[in-house]
Order: sequence, then structure tokens, then C-alpha cells
Amino acid sequence: MIKIAGWLLLAIVLMGCSHKKNIPDVSQVEVSLKTIRFEKDFFSLDTTRMDVGLQALFSKYQGFSQDFFFNILGIAPQPDSIPANAKLFLNTYLPIYKASVQPYTSFSLQEAEIKKGLQFVHYYFPKYALPNKLVTFIGPFNSYAGIIMPNNTIAIGLQLYLGKDFPVYQSDEVQAMYPSYVSRRFDAAYIPVNSMKNIVDDLFASLAPTKKEGQLIDQMIEEGKRLYVLDAFLPYTPDSLKTGYTQKQLDFAFANEKEIWAFIIESNLLYQSEPSLVSPFVNDGPNTAELGEASPGNIGQFVGWQIVKKWMEKNDKATLQQLIQTPAKKIFEEAKYKPR
Repeated sequence: MIKIAGWLLLAIVLMGCSHKKNIPDVSQVEVSLKTIRFEKDFFSLDTTRMDVGLQALFSKYQGFSQDFFFNILGIAPQPDSIPANAKLFLNTYLPIYKASVQPYTSFSLQEAEIKKGLQFVHYYFPKYALPNKLVTFIGPFNSYAGIIMPNNTIAIGLQLYLGKDFPVYQSDEVQAMYPSYVSRRFDAAYIPVNSMKNIVDDLFASLAPTKKEGQLIDQMIEEGKRLYVLDAFLPYTPDSLKTGYTQKQLDFAFANEKEIWAFIIESNLLYQSEPSLVSPFVNDGPNTAELGEASPGNIGQFVGWQIVKKWMEKNDKATLQQLIQTPAKKIFEEAKYKPR
């Protein structure tokens, strides 16, 4: 088991911030973004006149209404099935909606952070078509994991952002879907992060579609690329939020970077592609069991991130698009990563 040295914490913080130099000024980048509160209108429907209310809803929210009822709720697109199923969902999830009203009376803070992130997206990728709408909704717990992006819209399912201590998250049913190491991230602070992660994934899909499988080194660097781009879009957001680690787990990763790398090398894991050997290092979890309980799950993204940072330091003229499109093996070979 790797142990963290307490006296290194200050150095860890400094290391974590050291790469954040020359952050561009994007204050003059114009971004149009409008927030629409779909859940307020939906849960205000008169359940004795669902047909009339739903017609008005479909008219007001053209496009998203279809996504909500047919894709998110999974209602069959037959007119006769929609009112009854919509009414059942409304009555079942009304307590969830009521729980969301107070923390999300205003969505201005989240909108401002997402808008700032979009300014950085436009700065680095001026040809990328930015979303121009934020739509908030309440959906089923077993549906989308919080945020989807249909039709130039960032759609945010508030049912998964009610705070880690929200009682429903502690139920056996929800814990079976979202264990505590996942549900602890069901907080408003993760809304901008997850919004930008969707955009990062969209950029990767269009610029350099890659498969998730492969050797451990490839998977780590591909995850590291995504984290590096996310960091560029959210340079002022704590790294703990972007990695999904707790602050203690992030401190552990920085303090034990050399030992983590040595373990991977000495265990002959670097070029392994067998899922049973690779998955503990690249999948989410309460920790990486091989590295001890204090470690974060998905330690591979952290290692890949450090390799990518080294490569970008050596290639300081490289753009984010070039980073995305550079093969993982090339990055590894040129980075000459050797943590101290």
C-alpha cells in the first residue's frame, strides 16, 4: 500500500496548479446561452387535463419535449399512451421536483460557469457549434446520467444533482445504480464540469474517434487527453471536480505519482490489454485496490494526464486539436515521462 506524506501537501497544491499558466483572456468572447426550466412547467401541469397541458408543453418546448417523453421517459410515441404515462411519472417524481425547487430557485450560477466554459471552447475551437440553450428537467433515476446534448442544447437532469446527502440517494434501489463513490458527485458543483465533459466527448468523436479498448498505456493517455482539454475549458475549476476524485485522493495521486508509475511498470501492466488487468486502473471505483484504500478509482486518467502535460510542455506550440489527433503511442514516446 502506498502512503501519502503529510508534509508534501503544500507542494502537491503547487504542483497541481503549476501547469495553469498563460490562461487566455476570453472575457470578450461572445456566447449566447439561455436557460429554460422545463421541469417547472411539466410539474405544474393540471393532471385532470393532461391532454391540454401536454399539447401546450409540446408547443412551447418543440424538440426537447420529444426527447423528454420518448427518449428520457421511454414512453412509446403513440398519442394514447403519452398522457397516462406522463401523469404516472409526474405523480411519482413530484417529491423529487419539490426537493429541487429550493436549491435551484435560480440557475444563474451554473449558467454563468457553463457560459465561461463555452467561451474557452470557442477560443480554442472557433468552428465548433456551441450549444445555445440550457434546459433543466427532472427525469428518472435510471435514465440519462444527468446531462445530454440534443439539438444544440445542454439538458440537465436535476434528479442527479440534489446533493450527496439527499436521502433518496441512500436507498438500496438508487445505491444499486449509483454506489456512494458515484452519488457523492451528485452535487451542483459538478453541473458545469459534466456539461464541459459532454462537449469534450463531442469534440473527440468528431476529430479523433477512438475505441475505449486497447493497451493500458493507450487508454490512460486517451483519458489524459480528455482531462487536459477539460482543464483548458475550466481552468479555474478545482482539479478534484474535474477528475471526480476527493481532494484527499487527488493529494494521494500527486504525492505518490512516482510510486504509482513504478507499480504499473514493475507489474508489467503498461502494454496489457486484458480487460481484467486493465479495468481496475481505468474504470471508476471507490479506489484502485492494487494501490490501497487511499487511492482514487480510475487512477489511469491521472497518469495519462501527467503524461499529456509532459508532452504539451515539450510541444508548447501544439494546439488542443493537434493533441486530440495525436496517437497515444506517439505522445508516450515523445513525452519521456519519468515522475520524480
